[in-house]
Amino acid sequence: MMQTHRLINLILICFSPFITVFSDDDYAQFKACCTFKGPDFEDIEYIVTNHYNKKLMMEYNSTRGNWTGFTAYALLKAETFNGDLYDGLLRLNSVKQPGGGHPAILVCSAYNFYPKQIQVTWLRNGQEVTSAVSSSDAMPDGDWYYQIHSYLEYTPTPGETITCMVQHLTLSEPMLQVWEQIKIVVGLCGLILGVVIVSSGFIYYKKKSATYITPCQGEDVKRNQYDDK
Repeated sequence: MMQTHRLINLILICFSPFITVFSDDDYAQFKACCTFKGPDFEDIEYIVTNHYNKKLMMEYNSTRGNWTGFTAYALLKAETFNGDLYDGLLRLNSVKQPGGGHPAILVCSAYNFYPKQIQVTWLRNGQEVTSAVSSSDAMPDGDWYYQIHSYLEYTPTPGETITCMVQHLTLSEPMLQVWEQIKIVVGLCGLILGVVIVSSGFIYYKKKSATYITPCQGEDVKRNQYDDK
């Protein structure tokens, strides 16, 4: 099951389109690559590069685990992103459902993540729940970030374990938040969801060696955001 989760992560990271609207003043290019070895996806590494007017501005490397800036503006942005690595919050709480047959709805909410590609899954005793589940779209949260909310109609059962699982570029493996029924009284519990940036567009494949595969994606856009000082 964990290997399947890792495959889903690769699909989310490497093959999910990201659409952005920019102005027509300048030229920017975003590219993300993920390198892995063999059918078991060993030694996975993500590299994200951001060029502005053909000049490398920023780079993220998952092996280092941080952003590197190459201009004055990009250095400030890299410092912000590196400092905000643990500012995202995943909240899991219970909401009463008025007039419904179920006593409560569990809500799993992820905030301050980027890019918008994210997967939220409910598990009951370790098995994926596919019924009585609904979800919002990833919605802009401001300053490049997004939020999403997933809902599960829930009737408490003794000995049952309900878990919210999140898969995102920031996570080397799925993040699990277990719902504790005692938290119904308290209201909510949280954990950290890291934040990094990646954009996408066309996809191409490149072999790094006989055993390594590097899928990449990129996007050429017009933009006037960066001020290379």
